[in-house]
Amino acid sequence: MFETLTDRMSQALRRLRGLAKLTPENTAETLAEVRTALLGADVHFKVAREFVERVQQQCTGQEVIQSVSPGQQVVKVINDELVRLLGEGAAEMSSARPLRVMLVGLQGSGKTTTAAKLGRLLHKRGYTPLLVACDAQRPAAIDQLETLAKAENLAFYANRETKDVPAIARGALAHAATMQPPPDALIFDTAGRLQIAEDLIEEIKRMREIVQPQEVLLVADAALGQEAVNVARAFHEAVQLTGIVLTKLDGDARGGAALSMKSVTGVPIKFAGTGEKSADFDVFHPDRMAQRILGMGDVVSLVEKAQENLDQAETERLAEKMKSADMNLEDFLAQMRQMKKLGPLGNVMKMMPGMGDFEVGAAEENKLKRTEAIILSMTPLERQKPQLLNGSRRLRIAKGSGVEVRDVNQLLKQFEEMRKMLKMMKGGKGKRLMAEMSRKMGGPGGMGGMGFR
Repeated sequence: MFETLTDRMSQALRRLRGLAKLTPENTAETLAEVRTALLGADVHFKVAREFVERVQQQCTGQEVIQSVSPGQQVVKVINDELVRLLGEGAAEMSSARPLRVMLVGLQGSGKTTTAAKLGRLLHKRGYTPLLVACDAQRPAAIDQLETLAKAENLAFYANRETKDVPAIARGALAHAATMQPPPDALIFDTAGRLQIAEDLIEEIKRMREIVQPQEVLLVADAALGQEAVNVARAFHEAVQLTGIVLTKLDGDARGGAALSMKSVTGVPIKFAGTGEKSADFDVFHPDRMAQRILGMGDVVSLVEKAQENLDQAETERLAEKMKSADMNLEDFLAQMRQMKKLGPLGNVMKMMPGMGDFEVGAAEENKLKRTEAIILSMTPLERQKPQLLNGSRRLRIAKGSGVEVRDVNQLLKQFEEMRKMLKMMKGGKGKRLMAEMSRKMGGPGGMGGMGFR
């Protein structure tokens, strides 16, 4: 998500960065493009207008810092305003125990999946969650939540004998009181409709009275665009939301929902769903999201993701291998698998400063899979000693991995080049290494090594 907005914002701000002096004319021209970029991303028109007005006011007559160019100062102002728009600081969940959470939203927004993801997150924080199925409209939703609860080893409650949602909620509270140990986090998955409906609003109102939740979270599809504002406002007026969960941020949504709902409702965005897996669920950090929108990357989130998903001992072992220039194909395979734990390569690259424009599409991802298939078609001895790979072995590997012999040859050639670079690094020839790496990668647009050609 945000790719289009990031591209258009970057284009608008690029000409500012090199200016020696800001004038009302060049500032107004750039901010008009920023406003167009926001509207193109489905940001609510009032939000876009007020955003540009605030930036304009701050830029006019601003004292110029000698060590910073005027253009960079404008970028800083826009970054700060984006953070303000998204909500300053990560919004914390209630610390109450037992914690009762109601998830509300339209049908298809991802409430059921979010219930399991939130349960997993709370479990990691030391809670004992109970997932409660209160979507009596769709029997499949009950089955889905039960399956997800089992996959995450979380407690589950449902009553398939009735469609009386308040009665189901009351039964869940009674059931929780009998459990040993009793759950200290109850997450209620509710029904949705294709659009705001009076019966839906009345149902969740009655349920709220019974559950008395500390948290009422609106689960909103990031692809809703400007309609997200009306949805958020309607739910907030009905049940007093305490937070928003944005889902499907890994899709091709324009991102206007994220930039509009907090501003219009005053309700903070607390979590973001970034994929289909239960682990693809993060606390929402406005400052990090603003940096990503402006193409500045998000190193902090990348480090946190690495700490959470990577095997530290294995990472240190591979680092030592690289440092000593003693890597073999077995090590390279392990390194690839470690990187895959961080998620799709394209998402990882977007978290790295200066790499926002680097495109990693399906073709590049497929090349990585092909590289892995080639290595897996080798015997353990062949991976440890690539010099054993003569013509007949390479033919066997090609057939086993469904590629051509030239693909195997190319991988081995590139792997050998990488080992040479590591040896150069070991020898302290840093400048020569960087020159060689630049030549191999073909500049910023080309990553020629290891399956990217």
